[in-house]
Amino acid sequence: MHELSVTESIISICLKHAYMNNANRIKKINITLGELTGIVDQCVTFYWDMLAKDTIAADAELCFTKVPVRAKCTSCGKEFRVKEYDLTCPRCGNQKADLLSGREFQVDSIEIE
Repeated sequence: MHELSVTESIISICLKHAYMNNANRIKKINITLGELTGIVDQCVTFYWDMLAKDTIAADAELCFTKVPVRAKCTSCGKEFRVKEYDLTCPRCGNQKADLLSGREFQVDSIEIE
């Protein structure tokens, strides 16, 4: 359910910047979404349709770039994709790793006219 508040924030950000640039319409919003955020893009789109109604963002296209969870082994330095929350290094078997990606969540760009 946190997608509702997240979507409200996205709309607020987009409208603020669109109005600052004298836009008549928001056409497209590009969003980066890491796998670890727990945010479901379909839910954001669902809430967007309700919340953006009757605004200049009403028909905007939401484009999500999903970022996989990646980590780096603290022992051997190997970078690897994390699957099913398993931080075991595929090279040396060490179970300690630093997360490199997967927590991202941001509005990258807004296309207006």
